[in-house]
Amino acid sequence: MQRRARSPEAKLRRAEDLLDAARALAAARGGVRHITLAAVTEAAGLHASAVRRYFDSKEELLLELAERGWRQWCDILTARLADTRGLTPEQIAAVVAGTLAAQPLFCDLLTHVPLSLEGDVCIERARRYKTNSFAAYDAIVEALTTAGTMTSTQVQDLITVALGLTANLWQISHPTPTLAKLYAQHPRWGHIALDFEPRLTRLLQATATGLAPAQTE
Repeated sequence: MQRRARSPEAKLRRAEDLLDAARALAAARGGVRHITLAAVTEAAGLHASAVRRYFDSKEELLLELAERGWRQWCDILTARLADTRGLTPEQIAAVVAGTLAAQPLFCDLLTHVPLSLEGDVCIERARRYKTNSFAAYDAIVEALTTAGTMTSTQVQDLITVALGLTANLWQISHPTPTLAKLYAQHPRWGHIALDFEPRLTRLLQATATGLAPAQTE
């Protein structure tokens, strides 16, 4: 019989086991939309009823992963920009695209956070997500502004576009088996499903150029 985790350390380990299982299932099944709490608890080696001791719902579990994704994106981006100065708008856009593409799970979750995750948890959990994600966002804006020639307002606009494009393009570029088969039959329909990072980079570079046009003498 499975023993209940009683110590704080054991409870934390069980929660991490569930998060690890959700990550693995999302990667194996082609996205978070294909995972269930039952599958997560089974993969983590826990009884189906045990998950409620750690997460109230699948939405809360996935929101935890999204919150961590913000911090991981911030860490990756700030490390990439350490001691860097004078980046052009195009170079800033490439950094944003590349560091986002380095986090497939986060890219996937960006679609689901505004649709369901942050709205389907209790207000205190939503507050914690907003607090921590905005802290990471502020640090990202500061790092990009310091490293490049774009203003803080321009960087914020670029990130807004980046998040929206990522949420859409990630899903399109990772079609379900049904759509993948359909695109193989009709290549024109599937052209937009190709090359997530290159397409995101091009679109963000065009956006950054428009937001921060070259100064004319």
